[in-house]
Amino acid sequence: MSIYFDHAASAPLRDSARDAWISASALVGNASSVHGAGQAARRLLEGSRERIAAVLDCDPIEVVLTSGGTESVNLALKGLWWARPADTGAIVLPDGEHHATLDAVGWLRSQGAAVRPVGLDDVGRIRQEDFRDALTAPEPAAVATALVANNEVGTVQDAAALAGAAAAAGVALHLDAVGALGHVPVSFSAWRADASGAGGLVALSISGHKVGAPVGTGALVVSRHARLSPLVHGGGQQRGLRSGTPDVAGASALAVALEEAEAERVEETARLRRLGDRLVAGIRAAVPEAELLGDADRRIAGNVHVHLPGAAGESMLFLLDQAGISVSTGSACQAGVAEPSHVVLALGRDERVARSVLRLTLGRTSTEADVDALLSALPGAYARATGAGRLRSAGAAVPGRS
Repeated sequence: MSIYFDHAASAPLRDSARDAWISASALVGNASSVHGAGQAARRLLEGSRERIAAVLDCDPIEVVLTSGGTESVNLALKGLWWARPADTGAIVLPDGEHHATLDAVGWLRSQGAAVRPVGLDDVGRIRQEDFRDALTAPEPAAVATALVANNEVGTVQDAAALAGAAAAAGVALHLDAVGALGHVPVSFSAWRADASGAGGLVALSISGHKVGAPVGTGALVVSRHARLSPLVHGGGQQRGLRSGTPDVAGASALAVALEEAEAERVEETARLRRLGDRLVAGIRAAVPEAELLGDADRRIAGNVHVHLPGAAGESMLFLLDQAGISVSTGSACQAGVAEPSHVVLALGRDERVARSVLRLTLGRTSTEADVDALLSALPGAYARATGAGRLRSAGAAVPGRS
């Protein structure tokens, strides 16, 4: 079995979530039906929704169950833009966002949306003053969005400050909490604070498989005050925002995984911090020129995003995979495409650096032995990657995965 250093892409399924899914799948009945079997399914569905809401600190009615982060992001951004106030049409978009956001906004641009980019500093923090200015200049924006934690370099943003700025400007804000879930306290109510109406934080997206729920589970928290148009029309389920027969089993498994992830979060964060620090120290000892990217302090525990000069990230990935160690070069959503990391470019680094990075992410199944194995394999892989041919010019082709 491969040693797994890609928990940010997908976490191993929890036994408890699997058991909850299997148990709920044995129920017969559509939760929208009025007969006894349907109402039994409905009770399990709504009970799961209440448990999810308790973890995310929101009202149960605000939890819209989805198929995961990508759908949640698309529903938030497209739905908010379609329902935008008159005479607004701009989307505030920080650099370095996840491709679910970038591609959704790119499509909205083709539909007439204007985009106001906001830069990151050299460790991946959103420039707060620029973000505030983009909300209102030259006129109020329609929508703003931001990652709570960067999925590549792990930098954690000040979500409360971003939400406060959006509330002050009266602009609807979506926060992508997919990568933050299970690592930092996620509180929709606290981040929304005293915002009123359709401004401030009104939507927050999560994905279940990042915390050990099945792939295909997730949610979008939608404030009862939000103006949001649906992506899918049909039976009007979930406040009319996400029609379709509800996935009762998925909701049950998601609730269990979220509760466990939150219950272990503080202790697990400390453990992963120690493992991550040991991994960084070992990498620096093996490759003195290696550089940790992202915020050294305010980052997701267990996220180790390193620049390895002279070694193509794709080559390192392949060589470590041959040694039985799974790593990544960035977002799994771009897997198989030998492109420079857009996040690293957003930090102000050049394309050569952006092509020579590795993302190593630990999770609840990671052990000291895993760290030992990677540190044992790394020097040889690095020597082979650099000895086989240094990166040529910026933009040159690099080896891809077979």
